[in-house]
Amino acid sequence: MRARGLTKRFGALVAVDHVDLSVPAGTVYGFLGPNGSGKSTTIRMLCGLLTPSEGDIDVLGLRIPEQAEDLRRRIGYMTQRFSLFDDLSVRENLEFLAAVQDIPRAAARQRIDALVEQYHFQDRQKQLAGTMSGGQKQRLALAGAVIQQPELLFLDEPTSAVDPESRRDFWEKLFDLADAGTTLLVSTHYMDEAERCHRLAILDQGVLVADGGPAELTAALQGRTLAVMARQPRQAQRLLAGLPGVLSVAQIGNTLRVLLAHPGEGEERIRQALRGDGQGAEVTQVAANLEDVFVSATRGREDASASVPAP
Repeated sequence: MRARGLTKRFGALVAVDHVDLSVPAGTVYGFLGPNGSGKSTTIRMLCGLLTPSEGDIDVLGLRIPEQAEDLRRRIGYMTQRFSLFDDLSVRENLEFLAAVQDIPRAAARQRIDALVEQYHFQDRQKQLAGTMSGGQKQRLALAGAVIQQPELLFLDEPTSAVDPESRRDFWEKLFDLADAGTTLLVSTHYMDEAERCHRLAILDQGVLVADGGPAELTAALQGRTLAVMARQPRQAQRLLAGLPGVLSVAQIGNTLRVLLAHPGEGEERIRQALRGDGQGAEVTQVAANLEDVFVSATRGREDASASVPAP
C-alpha cells in the first residue's frame, strides 16, 4: 500500500495534510495519534470509503478511489464500535456476512466452522451477539472482518472498549493473521499496542510527524530522556516544566521523567535549578519509550511552530 500527498479537506478544515505512506506486505502497521489527529479519515481514504481532496493512493495494485469496488472484495474493515447485529446469534452474524460477500454456501459453511473454532465460539454459536461481553464481541467482529480471507485488513481503534486481557488476546489473533500473510493497518492511541507494531506512523493534526519501527523511533531520542529523583517531586516538576529546553516533565511514581528538546541540552540546567531550589536530586539518562517519541513529535512540533515569527 502506498499513498503520496494524501490530503482531505472539510471546508476550511484540513483533516489530513499531504501524508506520504508506504506499508509493506505482511506487516502490522500502526497509526498512533490522539482523537482528531486524522487516523480514521486516512484509513477511510485508503480503503476507498472517502474520496481524497488531493493525492495518489495505490492499494494492492489498484488505484483508489477509482477501483474502490474491486478493492472491497480483497480487504476487511473493523471499526471501534461493534457493527454486527445484536439480535442475531454468533453463527447467524457470520452466515449473514458470508452471504453479503457472495461466498457459496458450502464454502461459507466450512469457513464459518473454521472461524468458530479459531475464535473459540464452539459453545456460543447460538448465543445472541448482544448478550456477549466486550471482548467476545471484539473477537466476533474480527472473525466477521476476515470471513472472506482478506489480503489487507484495516482496524480503526478496535480495542478501545475492552479490558487489557482481551486486548492482549486480540493482538495474538492479529499476529496469527500477519504470519499467514495478511497485511494489517491498525489505528490506536494505546502506547503498549503501538510497541507491538512492525512499523508505526504518528499523526498530529493531520500531519505525519514520525514514521518508522518502534526501536528506530526510540533510538532517535538517545540522550534526550532523563529520570529525576527529587525529595519533593511535585515541586520539582513545576520547577523543571518551565526551564528552556525541557519539552515535558511527567511524574511516574516518585520519579520524574524529563524529555529534552535536544540531546545533552538542559541536563546541567536541570541540576542547577534543583540545587538552587534546595532539592537533593539524582539526574540520570534513561532509554526513551514510545510515549517520549509521541511527545517529541507532537509537542516539539508545536514549540517549533510557536518559535517562528508571524509574517
